[in-house]
Amino acid sequence: QVQLVESGGGLVQDGGSLRLSCQASGLTFSDYTMGWFRQAPGQGRELVAAISWHSTTTRYSPSVKGRFAISRDNALNTVYLQMNRLKPEDTAIYYCVAGPRSTVVLTTTNIDYWGQGTQVTVSS
Repeated sequence: QVQLVESGGGLVQDGGSLRLSCQASGLTFSDYTMGWFRQAPGQGRELVAAISWHSTTTRYSPSVKGRFAISRDNALNTVYLQMNRLKPEDTAIYYCVAGPRSTVVLTTTNIDYWGQGTQVTVSS
């Protein structure tokens, strides 16, 4: 049984930082591109960041590029999202995902596994 368990969400002020973690189990972690999606109230899910299985390729949403950084540790089966200079518009539920190893272009239609999500709230 595959599980992706997110942690690290919470309430932070405008301009603050948070670090999300996602612990994976039940899968061969290095077989997957890993990523983070988010969903704000009343909106669809959007890709925030993705990282290839060997960490050499990353992809970011234009709205977070330069502020967020994705990384992974294959020995620990964990993917991270460091979020700096947070803005109120970053408020959303953040989902850890595992997708095909062949691409970092993750969409809602090619994700193999989803986590349950963690809430991030940025107050102004």
